Amino acid sequence: MTAQRPSFETRLDEVGDNIFRIHTSIPPSLVPGGFSFNQYLIVDEEPMLFHTGSRALFETVKHAIEKVIPLSKLRYIGFSHYEQDECGSINSFLAAAPQAVPVCSAINSMINGDGFDKAPRSLRDGETLTIGKRTLRWLDTPHLPHGWECGYIFDELSQTLFCGDLFTQPGSNTPALTQGDILGPSEAMRKQGMDYFAHAKDTRRMLQRLAELKPGTLACMHGSTWTGDGAPLLLELASVLDGSSNGVTI
Repeated sequence: MTAQRPSFETRLDEVGDNIFRIHTSIPPSLVPGGFSFNQYLIVDEEPMLFHTGSRALFETVKHAIEKVIPLSKLRYIGFSHYEQDECGSINSFLAAAPQAVPVCSAINSMINGDGFDKAPRSLRDGETLTIGKRTLRWLDTPHLPHGWECGYIFDELSQTLFCGDLFTQPGSNTPALTQGDILGPSEAMRKQGMDYFAHAKDTRRMLQRLAELKPGTLACMHGSTWTGDGAPLLLELASVLDGSSNGVTI
């Protein structure tokens, strides 16, 4: 007998011009304190879904996408690194969206590409992908916060950094969009036995490189999407991680 999967509450919010956050809340009864998973639908001539969620979230994420575009219009399914919450339902989406292909780092394609039902479009560090009006730039960030194959996408049109697990925030009722503190809650969770950072030797250099993009929006995978001057916040994260922070709150 197959165990029944729990139902989840998923909401859809436009957090930028034609950028939609698909947000699924996980209640405290399942995860102490509550948690959340975000996927981002980037709508353009060739739409991209960034993150898929786990297999258990496929139907609810699919339903959210279909409120904005027919699933058949999806062309790209991107993700930061190979984990269930990043790409667990990717093959289900590839089957439901016949014209879509995976998008990931060249390293990810090399070590995990056989796990996809379609050959991935692999992007090298700094390589761009044009999906219409938008140009998406891939940035390799090995072991930031974890995973050799990790990387992020930067939308040059909206100055949005799809930053995966950076600034992971706890809780299940976070606002869709915030200008408030996301580093504090993220660090509080990390220091309570949830240190998900690999603490790679190049962490500061990689965060400085992301800061040089001057992102105006940080599309986080867990919690709120953040808007503001992203460069100081990324640099403060670097200082917190290497112990040189002066305690300034962004």
